[in-house]
Amino acid sequence: MSQDSLIVASKRENGGTGSSRGLRLEKKIPGIIYGEKKDPIPIILDEKILKVKIKDPSFFSKQCEIKFNNEVIKVLPKDLQLHPVKESILHIDFLRVGENTTVTLFVPVKFINENKCPGIKQGGVLNVVRRDVELITLVSKIPESLEANLDGLEIGDSIHISSISLENGVKPTISDRDFTIATIAPPTVMKVEEEKPVEETEEGTDGAEAKASSDEANKETAKESSSEDNKTDGSEKK
Repeated sequence: MSQDSLIVASKRENGGTGSSRGLRLEKKIPGIIYGEKKDPIPIILDEKILKVKIKDPSFFSKQCEIKFNNEVIKVLPKDLQLHPVKESILHIDFLRVGENTTVTLFVPVKFINENKCPGIKQGGVLNVVRRDVELITLVSKIPESLEANLDGLEIGDSIHISSISLENGVKPTISDRDFTIATIAPPTVMKVEEEKPVEETEEGTDGAEAKASSDEANKETAKESSSEDNKTDGSEKK
């Protein structure tokens, strides 16, 4: 096992809430190792180192080792307790594992050969149904990820769990159907019609000119009628 998988810890002598609070003030995180029908071991870890470890997305899905005193124990990180507001680490649990230990956990799906997928090249969209899959697996065979191959898939094709290679001793928790991991969906393009500018037609222009001429003629007629009325009124007064 690589040095990156090794976590150095010390044994925790005192338990209880007060003791744990005091450890956290010293930038130490309380934890526990349990399982394999052995007595649980309370431990103390360095907060800074643990924060670096949990940034790895695969931290909770791969085996590691905890070393304290002269003992090295193979474990699997199982549960991390965070402060509800500050999100600081409060406590961490590790499951002691042996050769035949079986665990249930989620493993992320990794999509490969996207550049060899005709459906995507034609404008199709990768529609991910499951980004991770829950597996029942021997600890010694926990995969870091499940590879979903997109090579040769056309629009409308699907990737099912049966198309993903799993080792012996590794199986999905869903066993009653060949469930879907992802599909190549058709493109969704909305057509936007451009607004056509209003163009003046010859007929429209002529009509406007004719209306303007008619308005002018009506004004002239009104002036003439008014002039005639004034003349008539003058003659009658004489």
